Amino acid sequence: MIHYDKSKHYNFNDPLNPLDTISQTQGCRSNNPNICSRALNDKICAFCRADGICKKPSVAWKKQYIKLGGK
Repeated sequence: MIHYDKSKHYNFNDPLNPLDTISQTQGCRSNNPNICSRALNDKICAFCRADGICKKPSVAWKKQYIKLGGK
């Protein structure tokens, strides 16, 4: 089980963060970070990266980003 910094985790439906884009999220938006295949990868995972950016959000993120008002 992964122990993660809850301050870097956001609900998938939360409003967009300033650094969210269609291809990355500020913090983790995974519904269950404990089973994320990219968890704790220091080049990808928001919990490991100093900037707190997830570089490979789920496939569903693109659609959710648009739904939340991203352009």
